[in-house]
Amino acid sequence: MAVLDYWKPRTRLGMLVKEGKIVSIDQIFEMNLPIKEVEIVDALLPDLKHEVINVNLVQRQTDAGEISRFQVTVAVGNEDGYVGIGMGKAKQIREAIEKAIKDAKMNIIPVRRGCGSWECLCGEPHSIPFNVRGKSGSVELLLMPAPKGVGLVAGDVAKVVLRLAGIKDVWTRSRGETRTAHNMAKAVYNALKLTYAFKVPSEW
Repeated sequence: MAVLDYWKPRTRLGMLVKEGKIVSIDQIFEMNLPIKEVEIVDALLPDLKHEVINVNLVQRQTDAGEISRFQVTVAVGNEDGYVGIGMGKAKQIREAIEKAIKDAKMNIIPVRRGCGSWECLCGEPHSIPFNVRGKSGSVELLLMPAPKGVGLVAGDVAKVVLRLAGIKDVWTRSRGETRTAHNMAKAVYNALKLTYAFKVPSEW
């Protein structure tokens, strides 16, 4: 694992990562430790990919007049069980994207994958192990296990998050203002977060 040479850790967890005492991000989640430095994720998950989900131009009225800023929503993931969602605001779109990527890395979560579809039962981690629900704003989303070959039966925003999480087959059902890209992405993220909220038979 190549730890960034220029990085000067500010937290105890960061020091443990730089010293090589923690070599996997799984160890961090097993110990339930908060990630407060983006370099920790960069060191332990160097193959993260990112995708811009939505770009908005937001305006705020001040004494000096209207101030326009870009609001960007970004998803990051390694397509193998880890995903994060972040938002960034800035006057320049590039700066907003960089802020959103950092925010998404700080919000990285593990995603449990499996084969929970009674039509498949292959035992391979291509879908999710059971139904999970996620909510953000007015958007409510239900993720359901699907057999191999079905693909991602979801909207464009949900597909991005699910693909970055490493899920290949899933059915979805949603309601609310699903055209709001940030809330839709966050609802998928919140649903995926619940995949580790329950124990499966192999863990009993």
